[in-house]
Amino acid sequence: MNWNVIVNCNDMMTTTMRPIHKVVSFHHRFSLLASLCPLLPHSFKPIFPSSLPILSSPRKSLPSIRHLSGISAMPASSRSPHLVPLTAVGNEDGGGASAANGAVASADPSYDDDEALGNQYRLPPPEIRDIVDAPPVPALSFSPQRDKILFLKRRSLPPLSDLARPEVKLAGIRIDGKCNSRSRMSFYTGIGIHQLLEDGTLGPEKLIHGLPERAKINFVTWSNNGHYLAFSVRVEEEENSSSKLTVWVADVETGTARPLFQSTDVYLNAIFDNFVWVNDSTLLVCTIPLSRGDPPKKPLVPSGPKVQSNEQKSIIQVRTFQDLLKDEHDEELFEYYATSQLVLASLDGAVKDVGPPAIYTSMDPSPDERYVLISSIHRPFSFIVPCGRFPKKVAVWTADGKFVRELCDLPLAEDIPIANNSVRKGMRSINWRADKPSTLYWAETQDGGDAKVEASPRDIIYSQPAEPHESEQPTVLHKLDLRYGGITWCDDTLALVYESWYKTRRVKTWVISPESKDVNPRILFDRSSEDVYSDPGSPMMRRTPAGTYVIAKMKKEGDEGTFVLLNGSGATPEGNIPFLDLFDINTGNKERIWQSDKEKYFETVVALMSDQTEGELPVNRLKFLTSKESKTENTQYYIQSWPEKKACQITNFPHPYPQLASLQKEMIRYERKDGVQLTATLYLPPGYDPSRDGPLPCLVWSYPGEFKSKDAASQVRGSPNEFAGIGPTSPLLWLARRFAILSGPTIPIIGEGNEEANDRYVEQLVASAEAAVGEVIRRGVADPSKIAVGGHSYGAFMTANLLAHAPHLFSCGIARSGAYNRTLTPFGFQNEDRTLWEATSTYVEMSPFMSANKIKKPILLIHGEEDNNPGTLTMQSDRFFNALKGHGALCRLVILPFESHGYTARESIMHVLWETDRWVQKHCVPNTSKVDTDTKVTEDPESKAVSASGAGVPELASDSNDTFPSLRRSSL
Repeated sequence: MNWNVIVNCNDMMTTTMRPIHKVVSFHHRFSLLASLCPLLPHSFKPIFPSSLPILSSPRKSLPSIRHLSGISAMPASSRSPHLVPLTAVGNEDGGGASAANGAVASADPSYDDDEALGNQYRLPPPEIRDIVDAPPVPALSFSPQRDKILFLKRRSLPPLSDLARPEVKLAGIRIDGKCNSRSRMSFYTGIGIHQLLEDGTLGPEKLIHGLPERAKINFVTWSNNGHYLAFSVRVEEEENSSSKLTVWVADVETGTARPLFQSTDVYLNAIFDNFVWVNDSTLLVCTIPLSRGDPPKKPLVPSGPKVQSNEQKSIIQVRTFQDLLKDEHDEELFEYYATSQLVLASLDGAVKDVGPPAIYTSMDPSPDERYVLISSIHRPFSFIVPCGRFPKKVAVWTADGKFVRELCDLPLAEDIPIANNSVRKGMRSINWRADKPSTLYWAETQDGGDAKVEASPRDIIYSQPAEPHESEQPTVLHKLDLRYGGITWCDDTLALVYESWYKTRRVKTWVISPESKDVNPRILFDRSSEDVYSDPGSPMMRRTPAGTYVIAKMKKEGDEGTFVLLNGSGATPEGNIPFLDLFDINTGNKERIWQSDKEKYFETVVALMSDQTEGELPVNRLKFLTSKESKTENTQYYIQSWPEKKACQITNFPHPYPQLASLQKEMIRYERKDGVQLTATLYLPPGYDPSRDGPLPCLVWSYPGEFKSKDAASQVRGSPNEFAGIGPTSPLLWLARRFAILSGPTIPIIGEGNEEANDRYVEQLVASAEAAVGEVIRRGVADPSKIAVGGHSYGAFMTANLLAHAPHLFSCGIARSGAYNRTLTPFGFQNEDRTLWEATSTYVEMSPFMSANKIKKPILLIHGEEDNNPGTLTMQSDRFFNALKGHGALCRLVILPFESHGYTARESIMHVLWETDRWVQKHCVPNTSKVDTDTKVTEDPESKAVSASGAGVPELASDSNDTFPSLRRSSL
């Protein structure tokens, strides 16, 4: 998928489903949710007047910087902003304000005296800035009938003033109280409709009109018949006006939009679910109760102390969740913002309240539109887990608002074990069968939800009608010995059930006949989720008249077999070559009917387009949507039609950064000293010739991964022909600064058999880095003394560890939003499910905080001040910086006001790029440190890593006489 375009077929992201070790829940209904698109926070006017100077504020407006060079450190108070005019430096079009207003200094490629710069937002050089400011392409959404396409318009990077809006942090979520929605919510700026003509081309654009000026659009969904669109609208907040969301509908034929509710006092509550089409003329909407008053005020004097107790001696282990409830006032605020009144609203203006006000979290109409499955949460709340674990009710209501029955009322789930594959007790994953009018199915654990408990079966899948007869018990569909991972439905004779187990990476696909008790379930696929070469693909789905999605059965002329289409990524040692196989479910025979071009292009099948008719689909009349891209050509979309196998291009997006259109990209292979084959993507600047230009400064950017086998870790993932997507904080931006970029070199941390991968984390991390660095030096594209390393989150953790344990490899490091002290995440991190007390030495040895005294190379730490990612509290960077400073390390800490784990505001992103560019220009590009020219091999006693002699090439430690195994290389 292209980095900046979302393809959405009737709000379906893709027709494939991957039954990997992660739990898969393939829902029969697809909604266009904000999570499908890059999160671009909404824009509002500055919360402070742009002309007033601010001395200090509890919500800082400028990046806080701490810097240490040698033993000279800025005082801790430097984190407070100086006296600087606070201005709206980011514009709606992504442009920045001038430096004259005092908030943003101009780009300064000379990077002179750092202390004189002060705490101001800075701009990177124009060659970087111009790429980041390129306008985004629209997102796409196909109509249910596949005859129209929405172009959902998006803006460039949002201004910091959007993030500066007050937000309330409650129960693990962040709320914009003014909008009564999640804070920092993405939005579209407009909707264009194109007719998809018979010849596959697009008709002229028709804009949705009648919207308020500067409308911010969310939650765009089609009615099932494709005649209407529903979406929410909010506008720029003005004095004495509300910025809350209202529900609008638009006639697709005319393009005319209007509010759904005639009353102007009805607002959408978008904290959890928002609205759903019950039928083609009626929506069920979560609204703010009309009787709701002002938010509860926090008492000036508390009624008593905050007390938590475990006098029952319960074993409760939880990860480091953030933004949790803290006291009774938080509980009241959460209830205030999250409580909704359900309302049935017809297009003709009729409205009807449904049920009492409650904290409704999801609404799901049955395929036959007779019922609605409604979930809600309720007290008692918790101070140690987020709202997803609060007590939960699931009930069935009729589509006209009458209560039918309660399916379950699950208690508070504070005690879910931290072990991978542990789940909540009771009914879970409750959904409608996509192939039935109104039949429910769900899973129930048989091991108490604890993955460490041996049980057979471990999960049981049940099914039952929405309104069963008085004595009718749930039907057992299937019993599983691994953890249930989802079902894809087809009909009474065919469904695929997935189960998996993370510890072994085993994933199984079962074929069941849901309505034939005399047909025994059988295993279709039994494989490792890590073995991408053996991935057979996932079944293509077709849309039913009810708007659900089921497995598409295919009809092959002259053959009575049961055929489906398997859409696969096609991983091979040469890279991914996506395919489409005609697969006989009964015999296992398959025929490859489509495959991506592998010489120049990378193509993928996105969705079926010929599924408007009932029954089996003829293979010779296939029509499907594909994407196509190359190393230098950005993603475009095509309609492939059979039997002609003709491809008609339906998009023509311009190249997002023509200045890098001729960049050089190569997927390279090399070997780690233990024999593991590694892969990386090497990018070189346009026009670069190593024989003419010599070695370049190089930026290595990566993220470690865990594996159970060396064979799986050695497999190639990705394609050498994929387009080089460059995001706003991508390391590829430094191609414009004439860097070589080694992107995503595989850093496999392997734990075979009963071995835990992290017990040899540092050893394998250093070995992988040595192999990567040795390869770019061997190729002559990287100067050994000018190689920087960087990463985000777990990649930042990796960066700090490499500077501590492999200082001979890198000149400097950039670590963004990382966690550096694993004792602060004592109940697990990433995929580590042992506690600190069970694996003390592993936690300590993996923590770069504990090796701060070993870090002698310059390190730049960047962190969002409002990071809410579990484990990566902002405190992690604060404390790591203090530890580095305490040992005289050359380090710098930049705290980004209002930013979370990822960075979104234009000012923040531009400043991050400026900081990064300044760092590599100061500590990588001009690096003239001499390498050891002796012929002997020297060993770093701290890292136990070997540095090479002679030409200054880092040597890969090996027991054999071949001290440079990286010289045995191949490229794809």
